[in-house]
Amino acid sequence: MARKITQQNNFFYTTLALIALLLSASLVKEMPDGVLEFIIEAFTTVTFIVCIFSLRFDNAWYRFMATLLGGWMVAIIVRNVTDIEMMDNIILILMFLFYGGTFRSIARQILFTGQVDANKVIGSIALFLLMGLMWAIIYILIVALSPHAFNGVEAAPWREMMSQFAYFSFVTLTTLGYGDISPATPFAQVIVYMEAIAGVFYMAIVVASLVSAGLAQTQDNQGN
Repeated sequence: MARKITQQNNFFYTTLALIALLLSASLVKEMPDGVLEFIIEAFTTVTFIVCIFSLRFDNAWYRFMATLLGGWMVAIIVRNVTDIEMMDNIILILMFLFYGGTFRSIARQILFTGQVDANKVIGSIALFLLMGLMWAIIYILIVALSPHAFNGVEAAPWREMMSQFAYFSFVTLTTLGYGDISPATPFAQVIVYMEAIAGVFYMAIVVASLVSAGLAQTQDNQGN
């Protein structure tokens, strides 16, 4: 029997949905034409729905996220029916806003607040995954405007580039820097090193948050 999503386990579901989305994107090259769009869009829709249910306890953001989901689904339908290429950029922007809203809502619930538990630790992983996905979307939008902005990646529909840029984004976020994909224009270079800086600061902020909350929790227990 499936467990109900609660405030004690909601980030487990969000993180699993994000991981499933990344895995589905990695199967792009293995899928025949026509199936790719369905797979990516289906997994993205499921991820959005899981995020909304997981964050429904944050009323301020719940309605905003639901509105974005509705707009995203309308944009997908319009893109598939009319084949207007500009809709791809609108779809990506809506995805970025959704992930950004999810990031903000989770951060409000786990950073420097309450007691440290497994759900919060998993929530910090979800934040990291969301950061990587948001930057991946930015890179895809950059390629849409400047097809030669990156070495090692050929301009293509966003569904085909998602896996490559998600890979590049997380490699940059963790400052590994393998070098198989690299920025070729000054603007792309700025965005890339900004992500590397954000990754370093994220680690510091999360560690500081968990340590601070843990110390406060220990002091409360000792006081009692």
